[in-house]
Amino acid sequence: MKKIFYLFLLTFLLNPLSLFSLQTEKFQSSSGVIFELTYRALQPGEIIMAVLKESPSVKEVSIRFLGKEYFLRKRDNNFEPFVFIGLDLSLKPSVYIMKIYIKKKDSEREYIQKKIPVSVKEFPVKRLWVEEKFVFPPPKVQERIKRESEILGLVYSIVTPHWLAEGKFIIPTPGKVVPNFGEKRFFNNKPRSPHSGVDISSPYGTPVKASSSGKVVLARDLYFAGKTVIIDHGLGLFSLYCHFSQIKVKRGQFISKGEIIGKVGATGRVTGPHLHWGVKLLGSRIDPLSLLSLPLEAVSNK
Repeated sequence: MKKIFYLFLLTFLLNPLSLFSLQTEKFQSSSGVIFELTYRALQPGEIIMAVLKESPSVKEVSIRFLGKEYFLRKRDNNFEPFVFIGLDLSLKPSVYIMKIYIKKKDSEREYIQKKIPVSVKEFPVKRLWVEEKFVFPPPKVQERIKRESEILGLVYSIVTPHWLAEGKFIIPTPGKVVPNFGEKRFFNNKPRSPHSGVDISSPYGTPVKASSSGKVVLARDLYFAGKTVIIDHGLGLFSLYCHFSQIKVKRGQFISKGEIIGKVGATGRVTGPHLHWGVKLLGSRIDPLSLLSLPLEAVSNK
């Protein structure tokens, strides 16, 4: 029995995605317009991919959910219109209503209402010990922290209307992926914000690759996150890479999936060298492993 347990644990540590099976729901409007929702789970921190299946009569579709509006439009390629919808880390378990508005080419309109049951997700607790300046920052850095927070807010507020990424996302660096997204953290016994990414344990100086193609919208040293790179993948989706020892790209640069963007380090609020890898979607904090699970093979910026 113990051998089975350890084999199960080893499988999970080597491949955190192995415990999750992708789910797909199909539903349609009264006139036969078909939608598809694909997700790993309906829990805080997960991502939903909404796709409008082949519907030549449809001009535009908008989805309203959790106070945000998403648009599915035909693009200049052969791919079906799609958007990503994020279930933020702090989302409370409940049944939420997704409202879908369909505008057809003949000016006819349709409306669909779908229930999205978000279930409870328990997150672990961890206590960490860091330099006191990262728990109670001295007055001389308060202005810097405020300025960096404003910069991050501005970066994440700009939505590129086109999909810039290429196919499925990849894990950005070799090493042990710690599935610690959402971890409730105490620094020096003081409660702080939950962990909004996953950590990848790799030796100092290990190259880090872009998890998909996109535009570098931030490449700078931040007080808490250390040397950081943020990539805009379009449609409000960003990937975040923190604690670098070296940054190898510049803001405004377009990079391809797999291109080296930096090296693993221990800058900022850390206890040792590792990569913090995060994802944000229209302000929602998303588990990167949730993004990895999506079937993006047929989606390209080419």
